[in-house]
Amino acid sequence: MALLSSTLCMAFPGFGFGWGGHHGGGTYSGLFPEYYRFTCPQANDIVMSVLEKAIANDPRMAASLLRLHFHDCFVQGCDASVLLDDSSAIVSEKNAGPNKNSLRGFKVIDEIKAKLEKACPHTVSCADILALSARGSTVLSGGPNWELPLGRKDSRTASLSGANTKIPAPNSTIQNLITSFKRQGLSEVDLVALSGGHTIGKARCATFKQRLYNQNGNHQPDATLERTYYNGLKTVCPKSGGDNNISPLDLASPVRFDNTYFKLILWGKGLLTSDQVLVSGNIRKTMELVKSYAMDEGLFFDQFAKSMVKMGNVSPLTGVNGEIRKSCRRRN
Repeated sequence: MALLSSTLCMAFPGFGFGWGGHHGGGTYSGLFPEYYRFTCPQANDIVMSVLEKAIANDPRMAASLLRLHFHDCFVQGCDASVLLDDSSAIVSEKNAGPNKNSLRGFKVIDEIKAKLEKACPHTVSCADILALSARGSTVLSGGPNWELPLGRKDSRTASLSGANTKIPAPNSTIQNLITSFKRQGLSEVDLVALSGGHTIGKARCATFKQRLYNQNGNHQPDATLERTYYNGLKTVCPKSGGDNNISPLDLASPVRFDNTYFKLILWGKGLLTSDQVLVSGNIRKTMELVKSYAMDEGLFFDQFAKSMVKMGNVSPLTGVNGEIRKSCRRRN
C-alpha cells in the first residue's frame, strides 16, 4: 500500500492517493472515499496508468472522459447506464441525439475495466470507473484534484428518452440550462463551474452551425459572436456539409485545464450557445460567476472540484441496488 501510494505520488505530483479523510471527507448517499481501501487498494493507480497512456496518445480523450461522466449522471443518475450497448433487453443511450457520433472514450473505459477485473475481480463498478476517469482526466490536464466518494453500483437499465431530454442541448437558453441543472439538484454555481469543463475538448460543427448562419430563424449569425472568431469558425464549419468537422471549445489552450474558457466567453468567443449565454443570458448571478472565475483560477478550480463531487452524487445506486458489471457494455 505504502509503495503504491508513493509510486502514484511520484508519477502524479500533487496527486494525493485520496482514500484518506482530508479535504473534508464525509459520506455522500452511502458513498465514501475509502470504499475500495481493502477490496481493491490499487484501483485508482490502475485507472491513472491507463489514462496517462490514453491522454498522451490523444489529449482530447481527457475531455471525452469528463463528458462521459456528465452524460451518465444526467440520465438516471451516476449509474454507468451510458455505457450499455444495444441488446435484446437494452435500448442504448449511445443512440440518443446528444450522444450519437459524439460520445467517445468507451474503449478506454473497457481497458480500465479489464485491468481492474484482472486485479480485483467483480469489485470496482463501471459507474465508479467513470467518476475516477473524470477526476484523473482533469488532473492529467492540469486541473484540480478532489477527494472522490466511491461505492456506486451499475444499473441494469438505460434510458434513451432520458438521454434525449435531460442532457442540456448546445443551443440551450440560459433558462433551459438553469432548469436542466436544477432538475439534478445542481445550482447556478454548479452550472457555471461545470461549464468550465469546456476549457478542454472540441465540439462538432453540427453543435454550433446554427450560431453562424441562422441563430434566431432570421438567417443571421448570433450577434454575441466576436467578429474575428466568427470569421474563423465559418472556415471550419461551412453552411452546408462539414457537420463532423471539429473546433476547440477553448481556442487558446484546448488541452490544458485552466480558466481561459471564462475569459473567452467575456470576449464573445464562447463556441456553443450554451457557453455564451452564461454571460449574454442576462442572469446576473451567472455573469458575475463567469467574471470571478476569469479573474481567479484558484476559485474556479475549488468550485469545479466541489461541483464534480456534487454531480457525482446524483442518484447513485448503492448497497443492494444495481450490480457490478463484469463488462461495462452489458448487464451481467
